Amino acid sequence: MTTEVTSPATSASPTARQVWTRSRGVALALVLLVVAAVVIAVVRSDARHGHLDPRSADPSGSRAVAELLADRGVDTRVVTTLDEAADAAGPDTTLLVAVPDLLTPRQQTRLRAATADSGGRTVLVASGVASVERLAPGVTADPANSLDSTLEPGCDLPAARRAGDADTGGIRYSSAHPDAVECYHSHRLATLLRVPAPSGTGDTVLVGAPDILLNDRLDEHGNASLALQLLGSRPHLVWYLPTPADPAGTEDEKSFFDLLPSGWLWGTLQLFAAAALAAAWRARRLGPLVPEKLPVAIRASETAEGRARLYRKADARDRAALALRSATRTRLAPLVGVSGTQAHTPEALLPALSARLDGDGPSPHPLLFGPPPADDAALIRLADQLDALERQVRRP
Repeated sequence: MTTEVTSPATSASPTARQVWTRSRGVALALVLLVVAAVVIAVVRSDARHGHLDPRSADPSGSRAVAELLADRGVDTRVVTTLDEAADAAGPDTTLLVAVPDLLTPRQQTRLRAATADSGGRTVLVASGVASVERLAPGVTADPANSLDSTLEPGCDLPAARRAGDADTGGIRYSSAHPDAVECYHSHRLATLLRVPAPSGTGDTVLVGAPDILLNDRLDEHGNASLALQLLGSRPHLVWYLPTPADPAGTEDEKSFFDLLPSGWLWGTLQLFAAAALAAAWRARRLGPLVPEKLPVAIRASETAEGRARLYRKADARDRAALALRSATRTRLAPLVGVSGTQAHTPEALLPALSARLDGDGPSPHPLLFGPPPADDAALIRLADQLDALERQVRRP
C-alpha cells in the first residue's frame, strides 16, 4: 500500500491579508494624494472659470461691463487666437488683451506690429515684466506691485478725472515716453498708463489690475466709469482672451533638450562616464564564492532560536513543522537501518520504524508525514511527540 505525501503549502508567500496589512499605508497615501489632486483641480477650475470673460456672469467675469458698453452702442466680440486679434486691429476698434503674459515672445512681437500703426486703442490688462516691454516699448513694469487697491487719479487724463477713485492698484509702470500720461500713482509709479502711438490717433493703455472690469467690483468707486471710458472710445471692442491652445503659440515650443545648454549635456555624459569607471573600480572580481570563517562562534541554540522567531513572525507553522519532521527522519533513518537517501520515503522508513516500536504507541505516519499543525499549540505538541518518538527508538 502506497501513501501519497503532499508537500504542505509554503507560507513564505504572503497571504492576501498580510499583503493588505503591509501595503494599506501606501494605498491610503495614494488615495489621499489622488483626492487632494482632484480637489485642487476642481477648486482652481472653479476659481478661474470665466475669468475676465465678457460672456461670464461669475464674480470674476466681465459680462456686466460688456452689457453696459452694449447699451452705449459698443459691440463686443470675443477672440481667442492671435490671428483674429491681429486682423481685428483698426482705427475704429479697441483691442483688449486680457492676460498679456500668456502670450509667447513671438506672439507679443506680432501683436505689437499689428496694433502699432492701426490707429485704434490697445488696452493691456495687468501686463507684467514678461510682456510689457514687447507690447509697449519704452514702458517698464516694476517687480513690486502696489500695496493699495483703491487709488486717486492724480493726472490730467479726462477719463481718470471723471471716474475719480478706482481699483487700479496692481502692477506699477514707468515710461520714458515724453507724451505718456501716468495716473493712479502708488509710491510715485503709475498703475494706469496711456502711451500715444508714434503716429496717428492710436494709443496703448496699460491697467495694473483687472479689478475695474470684474462683475463683483464694477459697482465700487469709479470702476464702472473708468472701464466704460477706456473701452468705449471706439464703436467696436475686440476682447482677446489668449489661450495656450492657440496654434500661433506652437511655433515657440521647444523640446526639453532644446532648453538645456550644450554644456549640461556634455557634463551629464562625463558624469555617466565617471560613474561607470567608479563602479568598475569598486566592483568585485567575478568568480566562485570563497568561504570565510566566522569571526566568532555562534551557538547552535541561538541559531535555532533565531530561525524560530523568524518562523513565528512570518506565521510559518508549516515550514517549522516540515523542518522538525525532516530533521527527525534524518536522525531516525540510520537507527532503523535505512539509508539516508530513503530517509524521507514513507515506503522505506515507516516499515523499518514500526519494527522497532511497540504496537501500543501512536502511528508514526502522521507524526513524520502528516499535515501541518493548525496552531502554535499543535506545533508544540508535534515537537514533543517527535522528541518522544526519537527517544523511544534510541532506547535499548
